[in-house]
Amino acid sequence: MPIEAALDAAAEAGLDLIEVSPTANPPVCKLADFGKLKYAEQKKKAEARKKQKTQDIKEIKMRPNIDTHDYEVKTKSMRRFFEDGDKVKITLRFRGREMAHQDRGMVIFDRVKADFGDIAKVEFEPKLEGRQMIMVMAPR
Repeated sequence: MPIEAALDAAAEAGLDLIEVSPTANPPVCKLADFGKLKYAEQKKKAEARKKQKTQDIKEIKMRPNIDTHDYEVKTKSMRRFFEDGDKVKITLRFRGREMAHQDRGMVIFDRVKADFGDIAKVEFEPKLEGRQMIMVMAPR
């Protein structure tokens, strides 16, 4: 139908003429209330955003000479973070003469890898940045 006739039909019905497919030959249009259509589209986008799961990065800070109970407390919270679907950034901070014993840091990171091998994977291998060693793990 010609554009003028379609516009007249839309005005007569109290609706808007909305172009659905401009690339088609001839272009496809429909009669609808544009305000309602925009509102429904907005609601659909909001619903999709609500269902999205964002993945946060939680940070756990440790020291090279961490005690067993302190380590267990940290791993308990790490386990909770992995169950929530969050990534965990483990930071091992060296102070003073501890810099001479970086191998102790690697031992702790190997222990963390072994403890969480079943529920998490290493996303960023341990790396020394200044006075701290960093590793990032993500849930499987």
